[in-house]
Amino acid sequence: NLDDITFRVLETLKQVDLIAAEDTRHSIKLLNHFDIHTPMTSYHEYNKVEKARVLVEKLKSGMNIACITDAGTPGISDPGEELVRQCCEAGIKVTALPGAVACVTALIISGLPTRRFCFEAFLPAEKSDKKERQRILEELKKETRTMIVYEAPHHLVATLEDLYGALGNRKITICRELTKKFESAFQTTFEEALAHYETEEPKGECVIVIAGKPVEEIREEEIRAWE
Repeated sequence: NLDDITFRVLETLKQVDLIAAEDTRHSIKLLNHFDIHTPMTSYHEYNKVEKARVLVEKLKSGMNIACITDAGTPGISDPGEELVRQCCEAGIKVTALPGAVACVTALIISGLPTRRFCFEAFLPAEKSDKKERQRILEELKKETRTMIVYEAPHHLVATLEDLYGALGNRKITICRELTKKFESAFQTTFEEALAHYETEEPKGECVIVIAGKPVEEIREEEIRAWE
């Protein structure tokens, strides 16, 4: 949603010397909408290490550079993380401008506890990194904090099945298309969600917010194991 942008971001994008954008074709729509004419360069997952070195050299020469992403916040499950790391190592000052963050937005509207939470972003791919995916699912089994996971619509059902298998039938909220026209928050459980998606194809980028394991349940398990 273009209205999510702040005045501070707009002024910064106008004032910097260069904008590093995840997809310049996508970002030009944003710049044109707000009449911003700052030059852009591409910075994405597939060139993040080499291009970050180039951008750091430009920063050392005195340039000011803004890093933007297609949606959400740069650096959160995003190649901007690498650029920030290299800047910090080079002693270059970095700041983050507030904006929309899907994980926090989803947590707030989930109806689940918000005081303590953990963010897992995207789970490792099921096909290419199955062992790492299983390791993380094992770690999450005893997680008492509210958990937040990102997922693309075409992988949603498989991820729900894996989470259900590991965690049991927890309360969850599936948020989709956050801040956009068709935003929705579906308060449900793993079982109900999987039954729902048998007849309805998932659409839109999703955030899954999952209830943590009750502390009392962990204590009961410990007592049973001791006995």
